[in-house]
Amino acid sequence: MVVLWAMVAALDYVFLRMRPAETSVWNTFALSVATVAIAVVVVLAVPVLRRGQALPVRYLLAGLGPRERIRELAASRAAVVDARAAELRRIERDLHDGAQAKLVAIRMQLGLARGARDVEEVRAMIDEAREVAGEALAELRDLVRGIHPPVLADRGLAGAIEASALLCPMPVEVDIDLPGRPQPPVESAVYFAAAEALTNVAKHSGASRAWVRLRYGGGVLRLVVGDDGRGGVRRDAGGGVRGIADRLSVFDGSLVVSSPEGGPTVLTMEVPCVLS
Repeated sequence: MVVLWAMVAALDYVFLRMRPAETSVWNTFALSVATVAIAVVVVLAVPVLRRGQALPVRYLLAGLGPRERIRELAASRAAVVDARAAELRRIERDLHDGAQAKLVAIRMQLGLARGARDVEEVRAMIDEAREVAGEALAELRDLVRGIHPPVLADRGLAGAIEASALLCPMPVEVDIDLPGRPQPPVESAVYFAAAEALTNVAKHSGASRAWVRLRYGGGVLRLVVGDDGRGGVRRDAGGGVRGIADRLSVFDGSLVVSSPEGGPTVLTMEVPCVLS
């Protein structure tokens, strides 16, 4: 402030009061002070402007943590790629050991029936081949249902979650308020996350009841799955909870786990999306 005041006073004297035709000590002093003040301001302007630029940038980027965010996204994408590869291997194994093996058995049965001469034996072989064909068809339906459940396509996310809740061996309170449907990939991810959470409740929690809440607001789809079980669920322990987090991370979603010892366990999942 002192430097600025001196510069302003000197410039005021130079431009308004100084008489160039006269040789004066005040003229020399004013020009010297003005020159020094301008030089000081120029020198100080560089760090001041740099700091002035850095402050709004730091404010705008506050909370984003670019490097941490990039590492988090890279890790989530790698986890999704690994999960997708494991899923493809599972589908291949199920097809090879299940439907394919049954189709081979059907072909063998029909070949034997073609060469048989006893009518009753032929009829028995055809009946057996028909039964195996039904089992193969059921396995294929289960496999397709695991990829994209028909109930999700027919009834939407709300109906699919209600259907999953009905399959639980314990009472599940379902409270859903969804004014529209999210995009199919988000819908599928949230459905499988809810189904996995309910499966974990049935297998590991020892709970007597569970609840599911689904809401949409502020551009975020929020799913809460809780139970009154023994608690102690940890996100870093792997398994189903880790799989849910990896599945949601593809859509920039988040998972918060609250599970003290003795319960209750509450999984809060949020996914930004737009409803149709």
